[in-house]
Amino acid sequence: MFDWLTGTDAGKMCATFFLSMLPVGELRLGLPYGIALGLEYPLALMAALLGNMIPVPFIIVYIKRIFEWMRKHMPKLDALVTRMETRADTKGDTVREYGHWALLLFVAIPLPGTGAWTGSLIAALLDIPTSRAVPVIMIGVCVAAAIMTLVTYGVIHVVF
Repeated sequence: MFDWLTGTDAGKMCATFFLSMLPVGELRLGLPYGIALGLEYPLALMAALLGNMIPVPFIIVYIKRIFEWMRKHMPKLDALVTRMETRADTKGDTVREYGHWALLLFVAIPLPGTGAWTGSLIAALLDIPTSRAVPVIMIGVCVAAAIMTLVTYGVIHVVF
């Protein structure tokens, strides 16, 4: 069905890149997908890391304004925005207490509800400067990539 996209290494890299850019799945889904497509590991890793990191500075800088705009122009989404802010604020309590190490670990643990998107939201809501948050989130994404690499290759060797 998607042979036009995944028929070449460039297409596989694009698919991995864009899948890694999406919230929730992020690199946790993109990296195994790229590897499953048959992409060589360094290419899959590069595409997944880039895809996962590109939204980070934009989220940190603009998410408060986006939430404000959504509340003003789309009042039906207020409950969703409030839920996201509350969830990030709750997770941000640990970051407030333990600092950047907690943010790094939060991003690094490849579980649902963690990752670069939520870490960026936490950084934005806690007013952590972009210049300090991005490197911490990048290190967390790299640790998550290492974990997902081990999991992916472990599963491949067990299944195949």
